[in-house]
Amino acid sequence: MNLLFFLIPKSDVAYIYSDFTIRQALEKMEYHKYSAVPIIDKKGRYVGTLTEGDLLWGIKNQYNLDLKAAENMPVTKIIRRLDNAPVNINATMEDLINKSLKQNFVPVIDDKKVFIGIVTRKDIINYCYKRFYKENKKLQESALAMN
Repeated sequence: MNLLFFLIPKSDVAYIYSDFTIRQALEKMEYHKYSAVPIIDKKGRYVGTLTEGDLLWGIKNQYNLDLKAAENMPVTKIIRRLDNAPVNINATMEDLINKSLKQNFVPVIDDKKVFIGIVTRKDIINYCYKRFYKENKKLQESALAMN
């Protein structure tokens, strides 16, 4: 199965630039109701993933809960717990499944590391479920035909 079948293109994904402030990131995440967003640089390359937890712990630990002091700081100053590992556009379904076990979405990059979109865990699970269901149905039909 081709990864492009699942790809949500960059134009349809909420993301932030690496020079966004904490306030801009919070506003974008709140507006879209996302708990995590990809971070890209001005050249379009994937930098990492920013989560609500990263923001919360950063504001608490780095800015002593002073949101006013933190709101103009770039998001790159926030310590990120874990970045969603990206896959190349030529990744296999197995690569996608393995990455999605540990992250809600899988960023997709091209050969120049430019961010081109995401594949969601939900879409991967739906694909696996449908495939499993079809295979199971075939086995059941085969078993019935033998009887």
